[in-house]
Amino acid sequence: MNVNWLNTIPKAELHLHLEGAIPHSALWTLVQNYGGDTDLTNFEQLLSKFRYTDFPGFIETWIWKNKFLRTYDDFSFIAEKVALDLLAQNIRYAEMFVSPPDFRDRGLKTQQLIEAVRNGLSKVEGITISLVPDLVRDYGPKQAEITLMEVNEMREMGVVGVGLGGSEQLHPPGQFSKVFRLAKELGLHTTIHAGEAAGPESIWEALLDCRPDRIGHGTRAQEDPSLVTFLHENHTPLEMCPISNLRTGVVHTIQDHPIRSFFDLGLQVTVNTDDPKMFGNSLVTEYEKLNKHLDFSAEDIRFLILQAVRSSWLPECKKEMMVAEFISDPAWHDA
Repeated sequence: MNVNWLNTIPKAELHLHLEGAIPHSALWTLVQNYGGDTDLTNFEQLLSKFRYTDFPGFIETWIWKNKFLRTYDDFSFIAEKVALDLLAQNIRYAEMFVSPPDFRDRGLKTQQLIEAVRNGLSKVEGITISLVPDLVRDYGPKQAEITLMEVNEMREMGVVGVGLGGSEQLHPPGQFSKVFRLAKELGLHTTIHAGEAAGPESIWEALLDCRPDRIGHGTRAQEDPSLVTFLHENHTPLEMCPISNLRTGVVHTIQDHPIRSFFDLGLQVTVNTDDPKMFGNSLVTEYEKLNKHLDFSAEDIRFLILQAVRSSWLPECKKEMMVAEFISDPAWHDA
């Protein structure tokens, strides 16, 4: 498959964490600004930090990286750099997680943090980025409810929904059922990371107790055929992240990833990068691996891209406009 074609076609992404998408050069700027990390004396050593063999190792690195995000200006800075990076890949639309609870300990308020992110994103034209604040399960349901109410005040900043990330293996989704019911009552869309660091029981609990609009990852649904059937029958969109799952050990090889079988069964799968600068991936490399190792054709990839648009939380009229825009793009049929 022509990699240049993958670069030039318009794309959309639904599962992307701002803090995991910081270009390395921008993160290195922050590291140099703040100093205090004697392990890092050059850029190559920074890159070596992003190597892990399991999900807990990834979370440890996530926490380390976040210590260089200390002010609202830092968030405006990284938001602009992330938007520019996405635009360079011809990603036209993204729904992006941002995790305010992770920064409460340094005095950053949810509302001002979201405003700072939007200020950075607004400097970049040619891409639309909606925000999906992560309630972060590690801080418990009480804090999640507080964050939800703060987030709800920032709808005019392009907040379209809320998510639940963090240490899935330690904090099952069911304890957040009240929070997600409230989010629905407020008119916010919802998504929950499940079936990544825990098994199919986590996905079941998320679906039955919290009733999210989408499931983040959902990889380990393959261990329960009845769950796969449920996802299919209920048309539940899955925000799948193959390379992320490979890097954190959720799957051992890309061939072990269930996205091909889910796609063939008609599940509503989408392809996403999760934390691209922490995993060394991009949407192009995701699609390239799907083509090379799992026999996804150019037509399959076009279908997946449009499925991301149709699974998004854009208004229906804007979804159809974006689908028409993608299909009419000169590069769309040039594979």
